[in-house]
Amino acid sequence: MPVGGGAPVSVQSMTTTKTADSEATITQIYALAAAGADIVRCTCNEPAAAEGLARIVPRSPVPIIADIHFHHEMALAALEAGVHGLRLNPGNLRKEHEIKQVASEAKDRGVPIRIGVNAGSLHPDLYKRFGGATPEALVESARMELAYFEDVGFDDVKISVKASSVPLMIEAYRLASETFDHPLHLGVTEAGPPPGGLIKGTAGIATLLAEGIGDTIRYSLTADPVEEARAGRQLLEALGLRERKGLDLIACPSCGRAEIDVIAVAKAAQQALEERKLPIQVAVMGCVVNGPGEAREADLGIAAGRRRGHLFIKGTIVRVVPEDEMVDALVAEAERLVAEGIDARLAAADAGAAAEAEADRRDLLAGKGVDANASEERIELIRKKYGNHAEG
Repeated sequence: MPVGGGAPVSVQSMTTTKTADSEATITQIYALAAAGADIVRCTCNEPAAAEGLARIVPRSPVPIIADIHFHHEMALAALEAGVHGLRLNPGNLRKEHEIKQVASEAKDRGVPIRIGVNAGSLHPDLYKRFGGATPEALVESARMELAYFEDVGFDDVKISVKASSVPLMIEAYRLASETFDHPLHLGVTEAGPPPGGLIKGTAGIATLLAEGIGDTIRYSLTADPVEEARAGRQLLEALGLRERKGLDLIACPSCGRAEIDVIAVAKAAQQALEERKLPIQVAVMGCVVNGPGEAREADLGIAAGRRRGHLFIKGTIVRVVPEDEMVDALVAEAERLVAEGIDARLAAADAGAAAEAEADRRDLLAGKGVDANASEERIELIRKKYGNHAEG
């Protein structure tokens, strides 16, 4: 799994099992990989954990990183176990000769190391020197660790400067991107349980990715780590940084025009489509007044109107189905769409479906309110009536 150098941004997560329990850990690693994790980290805090890694690494579907905090011997043991990378916390592993020993051994084995600075475990000297866990203090911690690596000629390094404060994390990574020529691993540490943890993680990670900063990411959630992997993958797909492999379901927030329980239909559709692992964008819209127009870029969608569902592909109505068959029809069409392609499914549209849908739309429009898709007509009317009136 390449990191940095123009490679796609990768998703990481960490196991919550005891690494010594190799069977439980490998089971969780497979679940993480299935949810979108490209790299998985496991703690190595005792000899039994290193023995577990020796059993896990050959069976893992993704690269395994050993997480090291206080004992450099555990880093050496993890290297003996065959791990694909190490994460060292410079705030906890502080003896220069021990750090250099680990770096030298990793260099000989061709194993990369992440310098994992954390605001919560910053070296006391740096905390005092900079007056707290500031962006400058976090970056300086990474710089000092990197200097030890450079002394032994080791430069296969990733760097992270995490904090639980989103603004601090963002500023620290911005400074790190200006300071280092190494891949950066992004994360808001100790973000907490969802939904708050997801919001904080997204606020920090997405901001930096949008600025072109970051090469690999991890959501740090107080939850099943599968949620971390899934969130990371979805974020990268939403930002257009990774090809979509899973479902992207969009749905209107519902309003007074809604002809169905949008929340219930959207949940049912999401569950059914996710089970089939279809890599498409699907829209569930509450009414046919605005639905197909607002969601015209979706691969597939359905909108409710007059106790019927209007099934559309790229904004084009292809079928009208009874309301109680909406989800089943959506799932069936999604499977055909993935198997046959958009053009083939558009060609197979029911004759008269578009006319039926338009009749439903006009009927609902008369009693339900404004059509947002008519915005351009309104703009043209404004221009004709008021375009010659200059300001002031």
